[in-house]
Amino acid sequence: MKFSFRPTEGAFYELFTRAAQNLVRGTALLNELALPGVDVQSVSERLTEVEHDSDQITHELYKKINSTFITPFDREDIYRLGSLLDDVMDHLEAVGDLLYLYGLTELPALPRELHEMVNVLDQQAKLTADAMPRLKSLKNLEDYWIECNRLENEGDRINRQLLVRLFSGEYDALTVLKMKEVADELEAACDAFEHVANTVETIAVKES
Repeated sequence: MKFSFRPTEGAFYELFTRAAQNLVRGTALLNELALPGVDVQSVSERLTEVEHDSDQITHELYKKINSTFITPFDREDIYRLGSLLDDVMDHLEAVGDLLYLYGLTELPALPRELHEMVNVLDQQAKLTADAMPRLKSLKNLEDYWIECNRLENEGDRINRQLLVRLFSGEYDALTVLKMKEVADELEAACDAFEHVANTVETIAVKES
């Protein structure tokens, strides 16, 4: 394998940025589910396409690590950040997939809290996409991880409210089981965004 002794560090940051931009695309697609008359199958299929693109970006990142002699920061941190960004996309895809496969969007209305969770994820995605290019300088990142952690706490609060609604008797038992699975994926996505932010904080502290 050919190694690069003077790597173009920008390639790593470009890949992180592309991966984060896909997360914005993913949450935007989930937000479409709140629109009247939405084609849920189309949303699910487009989410799958974005997820496949994210997988390709992750593979490119790993290949770049393995062919680069000197990386801009620890290889372990690069692997972890790339993997965590991919994890978020996996959870976003799962949400859309479950809503479609379970036919939940055919209900008279999805729980308000579900849409609120998607809104939190959308904010986290935009914050993350905005932060990734700043990894190169490692400047002005503190506000990002603080706000992302705050949003994760907000997501936890909304998730608890969603669970209360699900077990209030408003929905039949089978629907509750299906929605609980969706709620778990939403919470996992919210947590995964926080893990990305925590990793960025770790990198910033180690490299400063």
